[in-house]
Amino acid sequence: MDIPSKELKNGFKLPLYGIGTWYVGGDAGKINHAYDKADINALKTAIDMGVTHIDTAELYARGHAEELIGESIKGYDREKLFITSKVKPENFSYNNIIKSARESIKRLNSKYLDLYLLHSYNPLISIKETMRGMDKLKSDGLIKNIGVSNFSIEKLEKAQNETKNKIVVNQVLYNLTSRFPEDSGLLQYCQKNDIMIIAYTPVHRGIYNKNQIIILDKIAKKYDKAYSQIAINWLISQNNVVTISKTRNIEHLKENLGSLKFRMSNDDIEKLRNDFPHKKTSRFYYSNLYYVLMTGGMYIINKI
Repeated sequence: MDIPSKELKNGFKLPLYGIGTWYVGGDAGKINHAYDKADINALKTAIDMGVTHIDTAELYARGHAEELIGESIKGYDREKLFITSKVKPENFSYNNIIKSARESIKRLNSKYLDLYLLHSYNPLISIKETMRGMDKLKSDGLIKNIGVSNFSIEKLEKAQNETKNKIVVNQVLYNLTSRFPEDSGLLQYCQKNDIMIIAYTPVHRGIYNKNQIIILDKIAKKYDKAYSQIAINWLISQNNVVTISKTRNIEHLKENLGSLKFRMSNDDIEKLRNDFPHKKTSRFYYSNLYYVLMTGGMYIINKI
């Protein structure tokens, strides 16, 4: 399958759908080898089915997720893949961000990253210093594009003001239930300012297929699609929005890819935006949060 891409006015392109790797190889604080073979098989299968965007982070399983991706992409044409990784907030100093990028690239069995993201805003390290490190990585050819994750408009503007390069991506929690990007104006800001939104957790961990929701049921029947396919298509049918989703279940992957074969009408997009029940702001996940990897997990020390 040839997965279509979206292109910004500045020329940056990103596939509509990519594979996320949160919980591949373990969790934030711990490596778990139990599913290594299954995860490698899932990643290889995804690539064989046309998925080229693979999203990861040094945080995921203490870098083991990156190692599994590095193993998975052996034998494939690296130039045809688009690999994104993220640097932990605690590593936002100039020297540490360069060190982190180099280590991620090595674990990924690559020579560069297509996209490198700041995983969340860190109020304890100067954003000027952080962006100086990002600029250095780009000028040295270690990363091709720079972006952020879980940044509010205010923090996104601060980061952009401190870099000579265009911030092309803000990766955020966004789905039919979690609407902070809309409620805060972030979605509209990114659309207006030529920034791509990468929406993670698009099917809200599968709950849409487990619960009958009248408006979702009606639109799913109209397009003859599963609830999860409607949820994904609702995102990618919007301007400047693409998505990533993690699964090691091949049937779920096939279902997700089926979300890309149609475009929802603007009327139906707005019906779901306005009438979908149980919408919430989900401020918990966003940009004023500073995550610190500690024994077994992440601790929030700076809340909105």
